[in-house]
Amino acid sequence: MHNWPRSSMPARPEKERSGGDRIVVNMYYAYIIKSKKDDSLYKGHCQDIVERLKQHNRGEMMSIKNKISFILIYFEKFDTRTEAIKREKYFKTAAGRRFLKHILAP
Repeated sequence: MHNWPRSSMPARPEKERSGGDRIVVNMYYAYIIKSKKDDSLYKGHCQDIVERLKQHNRGEMMSIKNKISFILIYFEKFDTRTEAIKREKYFKTAAGRRFLKHILAP
C-alpha cells in the first residue's frame, strides 16, 4: 500500500509570476482514497488534491459521508481535466481495478 509522507503529498496548484501578472498553472489529479472505517476505495479526480481530501474528511461528499475518515493511497498528475477524468474512469473498470490491485499490493 502506498501511504505517502506529508512532505511528498502534492502541493497546491503552483503559482508563477510573469511580468507582474499572476499566472496559475493548473494541474489535475486522478486519485484513490481509502476509508479507514471499512477499507473501501473511492476513485475521483480534482484540481487541488489536498483540499479535496479535506472535503472528503469533512463529510462534504454525501455518497461516502458514512465512510469517514479517508487517507490518500494513490494519485496521478495530469495537465488537463479531460486526462484526469479519463484515468478516473479507467480506475473504475475491471482492468483498472486489476491495475490498482497490482500496484497497491503490499
